[in-house]
Amino acid sequence: MPLDITPVDTLNVADSARVAIANVANALITDPNQFFQELLRDGIAFALKVVAALVIYTIGAWLIKRVKGMLRRIFERRHTEGTLATFINSLVSISLTILLVLITISTLGVNTTSIAAVLAAGGMAIGMALSGTVQNFAGGIMILIFRPFKTGDYIEALGYFGKVSEVNIVSTKLRTFDNKTIILPNGALSNGNIQNYFEHEVNRLEWLVTLEYGVDNAKAKEAMMEILKNDPRILDSTTPGAANPFVGLNAMKDSYVEYTMKAWVKASDYWDVKYDVNEKIYTSLPEKGLNFAFPQLDVHIRN
Repeated sequence: MPLDITPVDTLNVADSARVAIANVANALITDPNQFFQELLRDGIAFALKVVAALVIYTIGAWLIKRVKGMLRRIFERRHTEGTLATFINSLVSISLTILLVLITISTLGVNTTSIAAVLAAGGMAIGMALSGTVQNFAGGIMILIFRPFKTGDYIEALGYFGKVSEVNIVSTKLRTFDNKTIILPNGALSNGNIQNYFEHEVNRLEWLVTLEYGVDNAKAKEAMMEILKNDPRILDSTTPGAANPFVGLNAMKDSYVEYTMKAWVKASDYWDVKYDVNEKIYTSLPEKGLNFAFPQLDVHIRN
């Protein structure tokens, strides 16, 4: 908004300048020695304030550098996520630097109350304007602190499934199996349900197989167990966290019987084993006379 300066304002400024010049001239004429003594005293006092401000700023900058180094060493010892460590280090550095500048300015005799008020008001305005970003910011901090997943994990969240390729402070990137990149906002991600398939070293796989009524139960279970035991990637109870493969009759539905197959595998083998066993179920069971069930409806006609 342009300043509206009137001729009256210009005259007032000119009058004030003339009065100040007249006062200085009067002091020089009346008592020049006292004038120069006061000028020298004020100059020395201001110079001392400048020196004190420089000393305070130098010491403060050195302390900030030491604090940043200390934080960096703490994060390295605790193996903190790089993104979180960088964010906290930057936040602490910026906050301490602003505080140091305010202290340095106040040492020179400048009233910093108005400056602090302007900074606070500006921060509130920015926060309100970027409310969505602030929410993602907070969500990113929660994810980086509690680490429900990490880079390289396969997760399912917000209706998407893929491999975590990057975790930053405001969003998380997933790479799907068809090589698409999905960017998920951390605000919604931190408040939603997350299924992590690679959080542990071993994971359990489960298959549901539907066969037609009349199949030999023992033969069916033996054929499915043979599929699991013939795959060397499937673990047994000798592996910590795993159990022996299991096959059981899960349910008897209207038009089929449902079997469940369960097996434990390493996280890195999860998807390969899942799809390979799917294929073996499809090809080997019919070869042994175990036919898959199809929806059917029996109709009885009375004469």
